[in-house]
Amino acid sequence: MKIGFIGLGNMGAPMAHNLVKAGHALTAYDVSAEAMQTLAAAGAKTAPSPKAAAQDADFVITMLPAAAHVKAVLTGEEGIFAATAKKNVTIIDSSTIDPASVKAFAELANQNGNAFVDAPVSGGTGGAAAGTLTFMVGGSKEAYEHVKPVLSAMGKNIVHCGDTSTGQVAKICNNLVLGITMAGVSEAMALGEALGIDPAVLGGIINTSTGRCWSSDTYNPFPGVIEMAPSTRGYTGGFGTDLMLKDLGLATDAAKHARQPVYLGALAQQLYQTMSTKGAGRLDFSAVIKLYRKEGNT
Repeated sequence: MKIGFIGLGNMGAPMAHNLVKAGHALTAYDVSAEAMQTLAAAGAKTAPSPKAAAQDADFVITMLPAAAHVKAVLTGEEGIFAATAKKNVTIIDSSTIDPASVKAFAELANQNGNAFVDAPVSGGTGGAAAGTLTFMVGGSKEAYEHVKPVLSAMGKNIVHCGDTSTGQVAKICNNLVLGITMAGVSEAMALGEALGIDPAVLGGIINTSTGRCWSSDTYNPFPGVIEMAPSTRGYTGGFGTDLMLKDLGLATDAAKHARQPVYLGALAQQLYQTMSTKGAGRLDFSAVIKLYRKEGNT
């Protein structure tokens, strides 16, 4: 298939690599020339703009930091909608943005003659590299069936969540859980350290007991407990604190509109906000444990 891919960050780059590996004809765009050069070395074409990336595509995938970036890529002078040579292009947005923006973008796409589905992901950078991501797809049943073969080259679990924007609903609810559980695991691991238990022993017990969760058994925030976790490499190369803060903000904003309380989510948001204010926004979100550990140990 001819696919345009826009956004080659920590998640987008390995996703695009997997599309190339699957044999798709990929044309990519990113603001980083280095990211495009790396992908070109793997066999993809590169483009000077989103418009050029979408010009001859059957599908266009966007993987961008925020709704403002998605809007610019769609509607800008050199944006996707400016690629007029071909209509009926399906746009798949895998960014994590608010549900209201998704509905607005879908309407704009429809007016432009394009289908639009929201398909945010879960699985982290490891899942992106391994091609084992979960895609949460919002759109019609027909649109879901249409995009499933493309998404299957990047993920193993492709779930139809419902109508447009429900993919984002699933994603922000999932990341609400993730942010809260990471703070909880950090609190427990730091307490265990302060009380004198070997963190590796404590982590092993939690991971075979009722406290077990992804934040502990796969992504434990204490250095050395899980060999492949970002905590063991100085909290680098993972899911940034500022990104978690953004996602929790999406959840709390959506909760306001729904008049639904999110007590723990609001508290978790403040923890990650504190980390960001301290200048740790680019560290992996599991670095939130630094707020709990004694200064000499962090």
